[in-house]
Amino acid sequence: MSHFLNELTLTMTTTSSSTATSPSPLFSFHNNHHHPPRQHLSFLHLTRRRFIPLSQHQSTHHHPSNDVVSSPSLPKPLSSTNCLTPASDGPRLRVAYQGVSGANSEAAAETAYPNCEPVPCEQFDTAFQAVERWLVDRAVLPIENSLGGSIHRNYDLLLRHNLHIVGEVKLPIRHCLMANPGVKIEDLKRVLSHPQALAQCEHTLAKFGVTRVAVDDTAGAAQFVARNKLEDAGAVASAAAARIYGLNILAEDIQDDPDNVTRFLMLARDPIIPEPTSIVFSLAEGPGTLFNALAAFAMRKINLIKIESRPLRKGNNGSSKIFDYYFYLDFEGSTADLNAQRALSNLEEFATLLRVLGSYPADTKDM
Repeated sequence: MSHFLNELTLTMTTTSSSTATSPSPLFSFHNNHHHPPRQHLSFLHLTRRRFIPLSQHQSTHHHPSNDVVSSPSLPKPLSSTNCLTPASDGPRLRVAYQGVSGANSEAAAETAYPNCEPVPCEQFDTAFQAVERWLVDRAVLPIENSLGGSIHRNYDLLLRHNLHIVGEVKLPIRHCLMANPGVKIEDLKRVLSHPQALAQCEHTLAKFGVTRVAVDDTAGAAQFVARNKLEDAGAVASAAAARIYGLNILAEDIQDDPDNVTRFLMLARDPIIPEPTSIVFSLAEGPGTLFNALAAFAMRKINLIKIESRPLRKGNNGSSKIFDYYFYLDFEGSTADLNAQRALSNLEEFATLLRVLGSYPADTKDM
């Protein structure tokens, strides 16, 4: 596999701060080469008789909320050509996550796969690509937060990429306000963090009278403040990020609601067959179509856990209308269950698209 890896352009991260620790390489793909010769299962399109591969779709971009002052992305890492050891050659699972060392996603990866080798990636899309290109074994990415709601970007990427959901993990999120040594809260004029983190700490930050600045991720904000030795800016990130980048914690647990939990999905190239199951489908326009779709499960007494809608991109699925939607649905049961198979076959009769995203073990531990 090394001949394949030699053709990829990777990105290495460096830091000028004496207190910061350089994380592992961040993957940043700059070209499209052929996949390695090993075969793997693609996402599945359900038919009444068999599963067949489904083509990819384009994704949309997430935009920060209007009340957050946006800034350019964190400084891009230096580019260099590097050859990595293939994932299958090492004793530890290599798990991709979005962000840099100290991110909550890194903690989720280590919770999902203890003793793994966490691999930071610049963007969510890069983590998907890293799994598809056999650079890592798994990816762990956020899908929803108990306060901020769904991570729409990752719903779109689930449809665009050929990976399977094989598990989930729920992580309590504890935000800290941090700054360089010697800087006090009253010195701060702005605070950097991910838009979701800023929204989750909105009331606390308003009391401090600081300007909120949206950047790519929480730990990246801490790294940026430390690297540039800022004296008028702080970051909202994890306690681990403060420790890694040598920042002082000025305030702990600054989230507005103590019940702040993020649900992460574990993604792999190959599926497994436990439960629950996640699917995505679209419907033709008409009265009662969504009712009929949900009735396919209700009449078989299959419990629905969650339903989420996302805009169907213009031109996808043969439709040019605006305000058409994909529906993402989680239900109790696996595709190995005859009852679930019948429900999906029933849904497939009138769905314009139906795709199984994965069956996986639910995270049922108390938060």
